[in-house]
Amino acid sequence: MSSSVVVGKLETPLGAFGAAVTPSGLGRLTFPSEPFSNCEAWTRRWLPGARVAHDPPALTALSEQLTAYLEGSLRVFSVPLDLRGTSFQLEVWQALLEVGYGETCSYACVAARIGRPAAVRAVGMANGSNPVPIFVPCHRVIGRDGTLTGYGGGLDLKERLLRLEGAPIAPLSSPQQRRLW
Repeated sequence: MSSSVVVGKLETPLGAFGAAVTPSGLGRLTFPSEPFSNCEAWTRRWLPGARVAHDPPALTALSEQLTAYLEGSLRVFSVPLDLRGTSFQLEVWQALLEVGYGETCSYACVAARIGRPAAVRAVGMANGSNPVPIFVPCHRVIGRDGTLTGYGGGLDLKERLLRLEGAPIAPLSSPQQRRLW
């Protein structure tokens, strides 16, 4: 029996995010700036042969939680996640889930949390491969000096999310900093 995946767009105050949801939970979230086809590509990679359904009503709870977060009225998501990656990536993503709302952590901090203090660059790569940004809060990982570094949705969105949460961050100050990652 083949798996099924519901894909659809989530309309939010920031635009339409794409989502792919398996029976186990949210497996992929794309930013408004990304092509929606990335959700279907995720499905083909992780669940070859899965039946894809375009059923926006099945995404209602997910959409409501994402919108509530973006409006500042939700701090903790209750949507189940279906994370798929290497064992190292899963370890990093689990550590990201432990960085609380309004908190930030450096890549070195995450590496130390997983007991691999020398794996700072690998943590950065796993952070950048996060399939469900915002829900797994990779935006809360910043440079050791408090500056914003890399984000799939762009540094402007990362800054906006961190300001929404009231996190302590250094402001984006230069065009070079905006092009990092």
